[in-house]
Amino acid sequence: MESKSALLKQILDDIKAAMKSHDAETLSTLRTLHSDIKNVAINSGKDITDELVIDALSKSVKQKNESIELLRNGGRNDQIPAEEACIKLYQKYLPAAMNEADVAAMIAEVKTAVGAASPKDMGKMMKELSPKLKGRFDSRRLSELVQAALK
Repeated sequence: MESKSALLKQILDDIKAAMKSHDAETLSTLRTLHSDIKNVAINSGKDITDELVIDALSKSVKQKNESIELLRNGGRNDQIPAEEACIKLYQKYLPAAMNEADVAAMIAEVKTAVGAASPKDMGKMMKELSPKLKGRFDSRRLSELVQAALK
């Protein structure tokens, strides 16, 4: 698999820096992330691009958030800080998050552009919005906002 990703290069550079500074936690977290990225590339049969890295990061952050919920529900609060630290490190590589007001404006723009008028047009809207917001806004919340805009 060939790499065309500046993000992957940054992650690999940070792995080297963590090795040099003997930062075992960061090193372990970044190695896991690197492994996840390579697995996504292998499974999809695609080269490693920034888009693929963002997909892998988004998926990992989502899984970590789900883990935190499970830990909370199971009363394992002692393990939550480690998961949160991991999320914080992963978010360093994700594009800047967008706030709900900006996303609402983008939804209104796309609604006009695709001529969406009813809930039946949700697919058209999501097809336009999802790639633009991947890794920058929660997809579940995006879906809720699009549904509200189409009512």
